[in-house]
Amino acid sequence: MQEIFNFIIETASAWGYLGIVLLMTLESCFIPFPSEIVMIPAGYLAHKGELDLSLCILSGIFGSILGALINYYLCFFWGRDFILRYGRFFGITEEKFAKFEDFFNKHGEFSTFVCRLLPGIRQYISMPAGLAKMRVINFVIFTAAGSGIWVSILVFLGYFLGENEDLIKEYLHQILLFILLFVLIISLIYIKIKKPFIKEKQ
Repeated sequence: MQEIFNFIIETASAWGYLGIVLLMTLESCFIPFPSEIVMIPAGYLAHKGELDLSLCILSGIFGSILGALINYYLCFFWGRDFILRYGRFFGITEEKFAKFEDFFNKHGEFSTFVCRLLPGIRQYISMPAGLAKMRVINFVIFTAAGSGIWVSILVFLGYFLGENEDLIKEYLHQILLFILLFVLIISLIYIKIKKPFIKEKQ
């Protein structure tokens, strides 16, 4: 882990904000790897004064949007068959894709926001959004909102905890539990608000 951390720090130092954008674009599209290994070192470099804290966050959000748009447009133009044919090389199975598609069809734009907060899911929710041809402006807004929260958390972790791997793991675990609770609460609120509108349509 420390070797990976050092490599990302060196990459971000050399490439600056462009490096963050490129790495987060990859993280957010069909080649998923943990965003923690990009944004936490970026926060650490901001702490050292080598990068600006706000620009690190904005770069992370921008990269997340770019990667999400890649997935979105792959499905928008080429559809489910294309993703299932080639997605298996990146861990996208028919069963997994069906689950994300079903979740998106039930919860639409809201799912685009909340799923950006959930590890292992955030990369894939863009695909059913593209398949459903969700309005691009709405897709970008909800993706940016969810990504903004997650990216900010990681950058601040790196900023305040630096290279302390044990503390980062401890706090990240607690933060993930808090995020799951947050997602659960806002999902319940969303369902409660949505129910009357469903009944009216029926």
